[in-house]
Amino acid sequence: MASSIKQSSVCRTSTAQWNQSIGPALSHSTPAPRPSKTILNGKTVTLEPLDKKHAIDLWPQIKGDERGHIWTYMSDEPYQSLEDFQQAVTTKSQSEDMVFSAIIHNETSKPVGWACYMRVDTKNRVLEVGNILFSPSLQRTKAATESMYIMAKHVFEDLGYRRYEWKCDNHNGPSKQAALRFGFTFEGVFRQHMIYKGRSRDTAWFSMIDTEWPLVKKGFEAWLDDKNFREDGTQIQRLGDLREKLREQGGLVDLE
Repeated sequence: MASSIKQSSVCRTSTAQWNQSIGPALSHSTPAPRPSKTILNGKTVTLEPLDKKHAIDLWPQIKGDERGHIWTYMSDEPYQSLEDFQQAVTTKSQSEDMVFSAIIHNETSKPVGWACYMRVDTKNRVLEVGNILFSPSLQRTKAATESMYIMAKHVFEDLGYRRYEWKCDNHNGPSKQAALRFGFTFEGVFRQHMIYKGRSRDTAWFSMIDTEWPLVKKGFEAWLDDKNFREDGTQIQRLGDLREKLREQGGLVDLE
């Protein structure tokens, strides 16, 4: 989708009339549109609006005690039956506040997870990606990374948001590592931020902003390039390393 939304442009005036330091002025402050239920196409995955029908194919991938760890840091508890899981998926799909997308693997045309846009603040052009479910078959794959690239690209280029957030339980090491790998910047920890599942949660905050997106985008695209993968599907260069090379080399990287 071609973007019709202008990215933030700032005036570097930073002193008020009383000689006080202030933030840069914006050339425009138009609210961003809310994310809608839409289809986002990629090479390995397609994101489509979450629907009750997706529960049937997802259920075998997330059920059972051996997969209970998937739910440790999510608001959901492990589901005990397909019927309960279908009801939960239906509720998520009908949410007005959170926009859920099913992650469909293009090779199988089957859902392998979900993610959503949440805490949408159109006035300030800020939203969060969260409630991310990666089934075991999606975890640590090219498809998982592409799904996050697609969602970020839509936020910045199609919807014109200024700030994209990632938050997680501070005990959730893999989620914190994923945020950094995807190009988010760690901002700190909100202590005793939430109570969930009968326990206290300190929340780690990460963000990505529109001025950072061009470099982050190039990093994603360089990593996702077929040239960056061996015949067995393993990566040649890591995403974070590619992004750092791009930063050092002014946006150019050689995959040969």
